[in-house]
Amino acid sequence: MGSAQANGRVAARQPDDPLPLLHPVPHSDGDTEKIAAIRHHFARIMEVLGLDLTDESLRETPQRVAKMFVNEVFSGLDDRNFPSITTFPNTYGYGEMLVERNISLHTFCEHHFLPIIGKVHVAYFPGEKVIGLSKLNRIVKHFARRPQVQERLTVQIAEGLQRVLGTEDVAVYVEADHLCVAARGVEDTNSSTVTNYYGGKFREPPERRGFLEAVGQS
Repeated sequence: MGSAQANGRVAARQPDDPLPLLHPVPHSDGDTEKIAAIRHHFARIMEVLGLDLTDESLRETPQRVAKMFVNEVFSGLDDRNFPSITTFPNTYGYGEMLVERNISLHTFCEHHFLPIIGKVHVAYFPGEKVIGLSKLNRIVKHFARRPQVQERLTVQIAEGLQRVLGTEDVAVYVEADHLCVAARGVEDTNSSTVTNYYGGKFREPPERRGFLEAVGQS
């Protein structure tokens, strides 16, 4: 007899043992299947909370939440949704810093699934290629559309830009408010979190200082 049932008793779960799935869902890459599974489980959560799913206002909430998770706020989990990026030859010979400021940031804390809201500033020194300005926003949005921690998000944005632009000369500055801090726990609505990334030329103090001045953080 295995150790799990020694002496006719089921052994207690050890602290490091993985928790079993209460409602196992077959693995599927299809968005339709993901939406159906999330709808099912979110409806159960609502029922456990005592909400009446026959209420006209709540009846379609599980479906709305499931579609929002898969098609919108967590669509960045699927790498196939990485935006199509067009770059152009730097025929202008522009070699100075290019800065895109105040890119809107909306993502979700992976610890409590509460919103993180803020802004992102990015910059790069063009080499042989330049990028359409709106694509900078789209790269930020792609990595924001997944459960995140701000530190990892900052690095992912920077590395995504470096990969697309073919240069290490990229800077990223993120400032955000975390509702997991403001709406629960310590309930601090005044604090914000700042993270940054400096690659290539931006590791040099003059270039870093120029970037911070450009985004109003000198």
